[in-house]
Amino acid sequence: MAKFEFVFWLVKWILEQEIFEFEWDEGNLTKNLKKHRITSESAEQVFLNKDLIVPLGIQVAPVTNEPRFGLLGSDFSGKRLSLCFTIREGRIRIISARPMSKLERKNYETIR
Repeated sequence: MAKFEFVFWLVKWILEQEIFEFEWDEGNLTKNLKKHRITSESAEQVFLNKDLIVPLGIQVAPVTNEPRFGLLGSDFSGKRLSLCFTIREGRIRIISARPMSKLERKNYETIR
């Protein structure tokens, strides 16, 4: 399981964005749907639902070749999701979108 370290600038960056641009390729466009039944639209909605986002921060373990970030949030239907993503040239590339675990749901409700 990935471990994250909170970074304030991520919260600031998300809140300052008026428009989010997303980067998808064939692999990550269908992976979350096949693996977790989460559509790319649902994953993108988490970023648009700014009031319902709890940034986890930057991933510190396992080590990756580019910075990865995590957040918890809800799509427009209220589905609670855990996202792992990277930022490439200002665009968000969602690496993983899945339903929150029981512990993540508990933490999400406590923080919100």
